[in-house]
Amino acid sequence: MPSFAVSAPQRTYQAIVERGILGRAAQYIPNGAGKVFVVTSEDVWRVQGVALKQGLGSRAFETLFLPGGEETKRLAPLEALAEEMVHKGADRTSVIVAFGGGVVTDMAGFLAAMFMRGIDVLQIPTTLLAQVDAAIGGKTGVNLVAGKNLIGAFHQPLAVLIDPVVLATLPEREYRAGLFEVVKYGIISSPSLFWLLTRRQPEVMAGAPEVVDEIVSESVRIKAEVVSADEREGGLRKILNYGHTIGHALEAETSYSRFLHGEAVAFGMIAATHLGAATGHLAEHREEMLDCIAAYGPIPSLEGIAADRLLARLARDKKTIQGKVHFVLPRRVGEVEVVTGVPSETVLRAIEAALA
Repeated sequence: MPSFAVSAPQRTYQAIVERGILGRAAQYIPNGAGKVFVVTSEDVWRVQGVALKQGLGSRAFETLFLPGGEETKRLAPLEALAEEMVHKGADRTSVIVAFGGGVVTDMAGFLAAMFMRGIDVLQIPTTLLAQVDAAIGGKTGVNLVAGKNLIGAFHQPLAVLIDPVVLATLPEREYRAGLFEVVKYGIISSPSLFWLLTRRQPEVMAGAPEVVDEIVSESVRIKAEVVSADEREGGLRKILNYGHTIGHALEAETSYSRFLHGEAVAFGMIAATHLGAATGHLAEHREEMLDCIAAYGPIPSLEGIAADRLLARLARDKKTIQGKVHFVLPRRVGEVEVVTGVPSETVLRAIEAALA
């Protein structure tokens, strides 16, 4: 049972990777907790709800549903759920169980951060992307039309329960989207993970349990270590944004409706790889990186997307500080660096190359 400690000022907790841990979810709700509210989406509940019910055992709970999709990741649904919680008797001892993919884990975590100025949340991610990224580290939030996750809070969970068994029910596109985040971890920090993804692609795509457990555990290890060293993205945690800066611009430009988050990150990684080469930061493995990203595609059509509009959106990214856009650029597999001051025309050419 791999378990990785995440240390933050709010609390230290465990991100646990274990097949079947969903069946023991009740053990991770404090004995003195009040009402339990499971926040999920209807599609997740339809497929995995019975398993969570069994895992909660005799613990009574209320089920609250969020609308699915990145385009619905807004404040209004959270206000409606908060009103529903009050109506159903929630108080400061209540616990939210965030049960779903990245949209649910972000939104339910933010609901927990806001409700009565903060209640506990237990994260149980059900997609690969949420297991290796969204549910770990306490980042919660919702989108604005202007950009992704521009409203949010850091709110660390009681624990993160990661059950690879649930991945077997994912649609292939959702699984691939999560694999792009795993590729990210390989490029930024783990050559062994990257070369596994490169050399054992058929097993990864087939969901071979041994391989899935390995790629999930290694990704969670990296995320836990980075977050523990830098909770609020003052330094090291910035490397997790490889592929995200330009990827977020792509999501916003297409109204969060054309691309899954992992697919947008894949595009962002391609653009960052071109940018690394153009600025002289990329020393080796350029083709291997691009080939590995392509191996877990495809991503949806990029037709009709203008490079100059993506460039304009970078100025509104939440990681842009005092007008300076920060790019995470690869040097080689396992090593990246954070770069500012890249000329706009160079960034534009890299985006154009990724769109081509």
